[in-house]
Amino acid sequence: MILSVSRRTDIPGFYSDWFMKRLRAGFVYVRNPVNPRAVSRVPLSPENVDCIVFWTKDPRKLMPYLDEIDGMGYRYYFHFTVTGYGRDIERNMPDKRLITDSFTALSRRIGREKVILRYDPIFFTDRYSPAFHIKVFERLLFLLHAYTDKVIISFLDMYRRTVRNMSGIRLRSMTEADMRKLAAAFAGIAGKYGLKLETCAESIDLSVYGIGHARCIDGDLVERITGYGIRGKNGREAARPFCGCMKSVDIGQYDTCPRGCVYCYANSSAVPALKNNLSHDPESPLLCGPFEESEVKPRSGGAVSLKIDRF
Repeated sequence: MILSVSRRTDIPGFYSDWFMKRLRAGFVYVRNPVNPRAVSRVPLSPENVDCIVFWTKDPRKLMPYLDEIDGMGYRYYFHFTVTGYGRDIERNMPDKRLITDSFTALSRRIGREKVILRYDPIFFTDRYSPAFHIKVFERLLFLLHAYTDKVIISFLDMYRRTVRNMSGIRLRSMTEADMRKLAAAFAGIAGKYGLKLETCAESIDLSVYGIGHARCIDGDLVERITGYGIRGKNGREAARPFCGCMKSVDIGQYDTCPRGCVYCYANSSAVPALKNNLSHDPESPLLCGPFEESEVKPRSGGAVSLKIDRF
């Protein structure tokens, strides 16, 4: 099983203590995002979990636990998002210098291949122009190119929740020509620093600039990290047509990240996210909210090791 921690909320940033308690307990309860009344029990032993994929904007609270995670026998890598947006967009972010410093510290600790830099989502306003993004991207890669092998970018998708959360932001239009012009500039910068550049779940073909389609949950990388073959490494997630990720089990929960990013697709608004964060119980097997033990069901399928053979 590939464990996703998490596309739905920043668990390393806000719920590291809870996550470690779940690893020690060997299981976690996960609420179904489509049917919130359904709660599944997911086994978390190293025998079940082939690799953990962490998603975060700030891993500092998880980093003190890495020695323990290693000692328990888990393997993992990080998607680490760093942008140039200010607090008008990312309202509860620490100073970006602290974030870039933690990126380098994490890379030194676990290796550059296991820390993937994400610059996303990209959108335009009067303040955040194409020239702004190019300047920030150049600066980020200057600072971080020695600490990662790959950069993933994506353009803003206007999900229903995103539309609501960004209602006060005056977006500038972005045409395909705009995307291509920005991609060409980014490709030149990434090439200068010897980094691979990919897009996340984008329909646009940017291969003419040397930009491929990403597999954020990447079976080939998982095999290199674990040292053994993985079943279904080319099996794709069904939710997004241009997503190249292999299947995974996500243990996060929507409306629980108090980061306050206005482009977020995982929060209906800042109010329930903050409320749920404040009511979070680190001793609970479920990230947030009440549940009835009698209603918890074992997860059917997808919660067993994908190991097929040793290299």
